[in-house]
Amino acid sequence: MTQTEEKPKVIRGDDLQAITPHLVCAGAADAIEFYKKAFGAVEKMRLAGRDGKLMHGAIKIGNASVMLVDESPDWGSFAPTSLNGSPVTIHLYVADVDAFIDRAVKAGATLRMAPADMFWGDRYGIIEDPFGHKWSIATHQRDMSVSEIEEAMKAFMPSAGGCDS
Repeated sequence: MTQTEEKPKVIRGDDLQAITPHLVCAGAADAIEFYKKAFGAVEKMRLAGRDGKLMHGAIKIGNASVMLVDESPDWGSFAPTSLNGSPVTIHLYVADVDAFIDRAVKAGATLRMAPADMFWGDRYGIIEDPFGHKWSIATHQRDMSVSEIEEAMKAFMPSAGGCDS
């Protein structure tokens, strides 16, 4: 934590969400520093074990909480880098997807898909952080009905079929 950040005195119920990502990282303390630099995250909590590994960390990205922990193979807890990737992508809405992705890439993220205007009304891109976690980043541009999205998808991907095809 920087000198200007203040550790919370208590963890309040309104700090918790119904669903909160809990990321396993090889180097969770380094991950916190990356998210602060790349995503503008605010560190809320850090508990290190006797071996120095992070037993629990918490950050806030925008209005969302994210928990972190160091991988612990003895407990069956592995980071994406130990598993050759992760099937999970974390979706994050931001005010300016282009600037956000640019800052994340400059901080060490890998660009997987450059931001582009998408048929469902978002400007959208994908990055992978240095710890193996994939993030889809979006800026909402316009509200659309389900039927408008379906029509736009057909134009965007003419061979795309529905679930029943």
